[in-house]
Amino acid sequence: MSKLNEFVQNLETSVQKLFQKMDTLEQLNSHLKQQIQELEASKSSYEKQLKLLQNEVKALKMSNSLLGSEEFKRDTKLKINALVKEIDFCIHQLSD
Repeated sequence: MSKLNEFVQNLETSVQKLFQKMDTLEQLNSHLKQQIQELEASKSSYEKQLKLLQNEVKALKMSNSLLGSEEFKRDTKLKINALVKEIDFCIHQLSD
């Protein structure tokens, strides 16, 4: 009978340890989920900043080309030519 009691005692101890581990893991899981949310918010913020900076770079390139910077003149001419072609195409379609 004492072996049975000892077995039950060991089993209860093991179950208690498992519950403690489960609680610890649940807390860790909750912490990690919160960390994921914070990182996703940061990522979203950085993506918005990146988009704004990319637009600013485009605007600066355009202004440099308009001011006579040789580096971007060709790009600007190509963009203007593409826009003119689109406008001509639209005018042609409207006149038909």
